[in-house]
Amino acid sequence: MAVSVYLLTPPFTQLNTPYPATAYLKGFLNTRNISAYQSDLGIEVTDSIFCKSGLQKLFAAVLSASVENGSPNVQRIWKLRHTYIAGIDAVMDFLRGSNPTLAHRIARRTMLPEASRFEQLDDLTHAFGHMGTQDKAKHIATLYLEDLSDFIRETVDPHFGFSRYAEKLGRSAARFDELYALLQGEPTYVDAILIQLLADRLDECQPRLVAISVPFPGNLYAAFRCAQYIRQTRPGIKVAMGGGFANTELRSLSDPRVFEFFHYVTLDDGEAPIEQLVRHIEGHTGADTLKRTFLLQNETVTYIENKTCADYRQGQVGTPDYSDFRLDRYISAIEIMNPMHSLWSDGRWNKLTMAHGCYWGKCTFCDISLDYIRLYEPVSASLIVDRMEQIIAQTGQTGFHFVDEAAPPALMRAVALEIIKRKLVVSWWTNIRFEKSFTRDLCFLLKASGCMGVSGGLEVASDRLLAMIDKGITVAQVARVNKHFTEAGIMVHAYLMYGFPTQTAQETIDSLEMVRQLFQAGILQSAFWHQFTMTAHSPVGLNPEQFLVTDDTPGTGSFANNDRVHSDPTGADHAAFAYGLNKSLLNYMHGACLDYPLHKWFDFKTPRTGIAPDFIIKAIEDEEPNPQRANQKIVWLGTEPELQLVTRSKKGQQWEVAELLFEGLSGSTRLRLEPAAGRWLKELLPLLAPDQPRPMTRADIRRRYEEAGLEDFELFWDNKPVNTLYAWGLLQV
Repeated sequence: MAVSVYLLTPPFTQLNTPYPATAYLKGFLNTRNISAYQSDLGIEVTDSIFCKSGLQKLFAAVLSASVENGSPNVQRIWKLRHTYIAGIDAVMDFLRGSNPTLAHRIARRTMLPEASRFEQLDDLTHAFGHMGTQDKAKHIATLYLEDLSDFIRETVDPHFGFSRYAEKLGRSAARFDELYALLQGEPTYVDAILIQLLADRLDECQPRLVAISVPFPGNLYAAFRCAQYIRQTRPGIKVAMGGGFANTELRSLSDPRVFEFFHYVTLDDGEAPIEQLVRHIEGHTGADTLKRTFLLQNETVTYIENKTCADYRQGQVGTPDYSDFRLDRYISAIEIMNPMHSLWSDGRWNKLTMAHGCYWGKCTFCDISLDYIRLYEPVSASLIVDRMEQIIAQTGQTGFHFVDEAAPPALMRAVALEIIKRKLVVSWWTNIRFEKSFTRDLCFLLKASGCMGVSGGLEVASDRLLAMIDKGITVAQVARVNKHFTEAGIMVHAYLMYGFPTQTAQETIDSLEMVRQLFQAGILQSAFWHQFTMTAHSPVGLNPEQFLVTDDTPGTGSFANNDRVHSDPTGADHAAFAYGLNKSLLNYMHGACLDYPLHKWFDFKTPRTGIAPDFIIKAIEDEEPNPQRANQKIVWLGTEPELQLVTRSKKGQQWEVAELLFEGLSGSTRLRLEPAAGRWLKELLPLLAPDQPRPMTRADIRRRYEEAGLEDFELFWDNKPVNTLYAWGLLQV
């Protein structure tokens, strides 16, 4: 099998699902009739190491000196090596979902050896409950693998780590020197496994171009090792790098040594660049036709923009193609007891996007000057769901993670209606902005379509700093939106930030208090703190003086240039808060210590919070009612009611009443109306179903009501008993 392009993701990204970049490109290349093959070498390397024969080879390769001079942890694992070897295949089968009954043995902690990763193990019964056996076992099995990972790192490969292989070499690597020097050395134990797998794939697909996707710093070293092997042993093959790391870090690349490994480095959306590369490599065009591509010309790094070559619209790029991936080999791991992290890493999620770029595009900490965020282009709901159906048919998996920068509420509504209209049974989650468009009814619609969770940036829970960030939200607004999602049964995860320019100790403590109250109110289920980093392509990085910070980065490097060193003379000692913020959050997520005084999370003096203890409760109680708009779409998700006309009597008088019986998933309800109104409502509700050709608005319904000769629409529609139907599937979206 000879192909034009071999699309490759080097170790390591996620272990539970393929990173989607190559699937997107393969789907596009299909539309251009360019043959391609793809593989995730991360999961293939994992497969090769973490099996019975792999561990036998690993322990055989470990030198006795490494054990004798190693840590007590290494010595313990070495002594238990036969136990590790005996159990590894069963554990991996369990994490792949093919041996679920093993969970009971693993969860009892009598089957697997335990080393240092288990020393900080939390109360598993408290974290997972008595019935969460599968999740508890996955967490224990993950720690078991992490122990082996520690052993590998200390004995045969100091750079090894799940999803973070040699990551520090790619972080803030302004110069190529350290990575280049390392690449001159002999391949490590893991490198040798990677190279053998790469050689097998190259023999299998015989490509003319190898396109290596580098989404994260943790993929960079392995990408260079792969490129190095190809250049040294397969001189007829061209090698290109693209992906998220290149898009953000390598925009000012000038070190010619990079091109000892790669022939080309491309930026931003990969469709047009890879098509132009194929045409050039096949001899149809010259180098001047390349698109957003670095290459070496006359010993000088040259960048070719080629604005005459247009990018493809999102409707033209095709459906992501997950063929070639070894989908049955991915594992579900639970590394930390965070609900959203578990959702992210547990199970096989098909990755898809609703829209290119960010519809908001204003946050001052974000790289909004870069095209992959700046250029917003949504895809139609029908095309999105078409792609979902195609991917389900291809992979057999019905779970989707929409990897949008921030999914637009109106498009989410349209996608949800389309999913319900087609009667698809899917599960999905995505990233959002906590904006007021997420009403209670919209959240219930999203839930009905299969939405399980959302993650969004609360960032610094301070209205002053949210205004500086230009987030376009307030803490009170976030609380109300979180309430809507939570009431609909959708899990909410918040990205939290500390250390934004000029943030004071008082604001950090007040932000923590806001987070505490959100958890206490039960409207936030998961969160994660990260410290602000100034990047070159964000408004803060481009204009640091406007945010009262200074850029202390020592010049422009010849390799990676995104993270910037900065000073914040008016802000607090941000790093000092890290431990306390993370420790408190871990407890809050488990429902613990919500009444604990804030200052006790820190080992230094902190100010008292200035936030009222009922701030969040008042915010969600003071919610403004959903405005009644004539063009508001009305949707009925419930069942068609049964109509009965019954005669009622009181004090010798009799009258006829229409009774509408509604059956729901967990019960039923009965509405009593005047006969004419009851008949009208029974006829109306099927017309509000999502599968109707055109959704009806409030104005449409009012018109039908008045044409039927009925009176006082507002009195009928906006009061009992019709209001009862909002709990049974009537939504204003």
